[in-house]
Amino acid sequence: MKIVLTGATGFVGTKLVERLQANCLQNGGQGDRIIILARNAIKASKLFAKADFPNVEVVGYDPFKLGNLAEAISGSDAVINLAGEPLAGVRWTDTRKKQIKDSRILTTKVLVEAIAQTKEKPQVLISGSAIGYYGTSLDKSFDEYSSAGNDFLSDICKEWEAAAAVVTGLGVRLVKLRTGIVLGMGGAIAKMLPIFQVGGGGKIGSGKQWFSWIHRDDLVDLIIYALNNDQVSGALNATAPQPVTNDQFTKSFAKTLNRPAFLPVPAAALVLIFGEGATVLLDGQKVLPKKAEMNKFIFKYPDIDSALTQIFA
Repeated sequence: MKIVLTGATGFVGTKLVERLQANCLQNGGQGDRIIILARNAIKASKLFAKADFPNVEVVGYDPFKLGNLAEAISGSDAVINLAGEPLAGVRWTDTRKKQIKDSRILTTKVLVEAIAQTKEKPQVLISGSAIGYYGTSLDKSFDEYSSAGNDFLSDICKEWEAAAAVVTGLGVRLVKLRTGIVLGMGGAIAKMLPIFQVGGGGKIGSGKQWFSWIHRDDLVDLIIYALNNDQVSGALNATAPQPVTNDQFTKSFAKTLNRPAFLPVPAAALVLIFGEGATVLLDGQKVLPKKAEMNKFIFKYPDIDSALTQIFA
């Protein structure tokens, strides 16, 4: 199988490439050929050195231009689109909001246009999206059949998914991967760990907001599962089956580290620092992976305690 991947140098992408390469090595070097589309080809080539990743080929590209995209994609069996600027940890200025939007919507439009120009089209496009699609709520639960919200993030997700949906008219199976907060050693955990290690952890705001998460290993497994199973199409929630509130997450995090967690972060302080961007931390949604469970996908880490125990082992 020839797989074309964007976002390979990110927190999820690196683990996905490692898993795909490991699968190849287990098969005696036979199996997936992985084409990485990278804005920084030098960085990607160092990260995925041929000695360790013999089945990986790095192709430099501009995600906002067609360039040689159609040539790189042609003849592939699958395209996995994980590109997008980070949402959390920065103030959402008008410039930043445009970067967040363009890095998802415009790049997906270009990718789909390239697919349309190929003579040999891929069988499937797994395109990133997010649980921000559903908007926020303290009391509602959402699954893949729930309606979209009407805030900044949900509007982006709707446009993002609409850009990807064009491939269905080309005969390409589409999986819209609505991902929650991804947990693993690195990413969000790496930012929180130093604070909790010195006993400075605590809930954010009221702590009542829902925290819909997924272990990075489960997310990678889910992507590969969707890649190999034709019955999986349309929206697919990439979240663990047991979401928690921010307060529950904080207590579990502290307990796993054997540290106290009694210093809450005031909502007003986050709004002052991050402005509208504070919504990522202060608002949440309870999102359930209904389609993953319907398709008998098995989560290795269905609950927050088992996930954090593995991460800190």
